[in-house]
Amino acid sequence: MGRLKYIFQCILHMDYKALFETVGTVHKLCGKNRVWLLFDIIKCGFKFGAGYKDYLLCEFFNMNDAQRATFVTRGINNTITKMLNNPEYYHIFDNKNEFYTTFAEYLHRDWLDFEKCSKEEFFDFVRDKASIICKPRDASCGVGVEKLSKADFASLDEMYAHLKKTGADIVEEVVEQHPDMARINPNSVNTIRVYTVLSDGVSNVVYACIRMGNSDRPVDNINAGGMYSPVDLETGRISCAACDKQRIVYERHPRSGCVLKGYLIPFWPEVMELCRQAAYKVPQMGYIGWDVAITKDGPLFIEANNLPGHDAFPQMPLQAPDKIGILPVFKKYIKGL
Repeated sequence: MGRLKYIFQCILHMDYKALFETVGTVHKLCGKNRVWLLFDIIKCGFKFGAGYKDYLLCEFFNMNDAQRATFVTRGINNTITKMLNNPEYYHIFDNKNEFYTTFAEYLHRDWLDFEKCSKEEFFDFVRDKASIICKPRDASCGVGVEKLSKADFASLDEMYAHLKKTGADIVEEVVEQHPDMARINPNSVNTIRVYTVLSDGVSNVVYACIRMGNSDRPVDNINAGGMYSPVDLETGRISCAACDKQRIVYERHPRSGCVLKGYLIPFWPEVMELCRQAAYKVPQMGYIGWDVAITKDGPLFIEANNLPGHDAFPQMPLQAPDKIGILPVFKKYIKGL
């Protein structure tokens, strides 16, 4: 009943203009009849919980139903979240100040609750820092994140006034990423998204990818113009070329020229262990996507997600050439999925 309710909510709030545009895009790609494609998209929504974006990005139009059934779609991802995560604990991950407090031992950087601090406390915080990162308390997908340099303001008073005007909630120390991570793209902190599942009281890493910025903004989120590549859990090497949400494939990072496939992520065992251990901290949340930055001293958390995005799973054609999605991996750890 819950899944049907979710599907009907999607129908009620769907962007129908975008749906029909997707039908047109898919028609150009495969040549299939538009009416047939529309009904096939609708069928995949009911049968597999797939949105029209899933249908396009994963190329469901080139698959049979047995193959489609192996993919973690938007609907399946929401089902996993409802099965494993208690909404009463969402606030710990939704509010950055709560997350920073709960997981303080894993942050390894200074931060300040700007909304509650005094001007003098802000001055003390920023005095020895050339730049700071400013974030909204509860935004996601890199929305509202800004990097500010003191040199761009005439005084600390002017900087403080700017932050008050823009409604910043959290200010924090700039993370200086490991040289090997900066080599991929120095314009953003390129993070590792690690997905953990608590199964029978045991923390398991089920998937990881590297997210890389590809714009002038200091964020790597794929919903903010970034790209991603799966990372091999055993070796810590990037498994294949990167993709973005426009379905563009990048063998090299377009801003640095760095070859992506086979690139070794530093401190990989430490990244895995960090996420495994942190997953025990709030056991009521059994499915988490951790965003990990890597410095010269090791990994640290940027944030974590109580509804980890399924759009970074290795399910685009480049990443799933056998047309088998990641759902079988999740079924190993989640009973009744």
